[in-house]
Amino acid sequence: MIVALIIACEVGFWVLLALGLAVRYLLKWRRTSVVLLLCEPVLELVLFVATAIDLRNGAEPGWEHGLAALYIGYTVAYGHYTIRWLDGHAAHRLAGAPKPVGPPRYGIPRARHEGQLWLRTVLAAAVACALLQGAVWYIGDDGDVSSLRSFQWAALRAAGIHGLVALAYLIWPKKEPGVSAPRPGPRARPRRPRWPSGQG
Repeated sequence: MIVALIIACEVGFWVLLALGLAVRYLLKWRRTSVVLLLCEPVLELVLFVATAIDLRNGAEPGWEHGLAALYIGYTVAYGHYTIRWLDGHAAHRLAGAPKPVGPPRYGIPRARHEGQLWLRTVLAAAVACALLQGAVWYIGDDGDVSSLRSFQWAALRAAGIHGLVALAYLIWPKKEPGVSAPRPGPRARPRRPRWPSGQG
């Protein structure tokens, strides 16, 4: 049931997003689009409640409960970012707005962008670990929580790997193709002033 609900929430996320953007830019119903987009967090709440009820009814903690926690953490951290990104492109395609500026690709600006994405991954891992820890405390000694612990480590490993990638962009900034640092040329000698004829 939990796996089916995760799939339903994922499908519902994209359906609500598509409907929200369509009614905003095609039908010009801005308030209706806001209501539809505000329904997105309700999907995560439904999944959270369903997972808690499933565990309360005596279900053995399994990988599906860990996957549900990771999904909720990801949507909390990246859901608004995804909506904002798609909203900018929908405004450009459907309403004639300027084309949204993409993320920087080179140098320190790219490293800063990767660092901001890493912070979102850290938030996703923190939310997932907190939900999984709450499930561990809720179950106590009545069940095997090894699968929940393994998903906690998976969330931490994902944040750590993403952090190394972001750090690599900072240590070795990606250079723009065809652009190289100017090399210092030979220092020119100062020229002596030439006085006009008949002076000096």
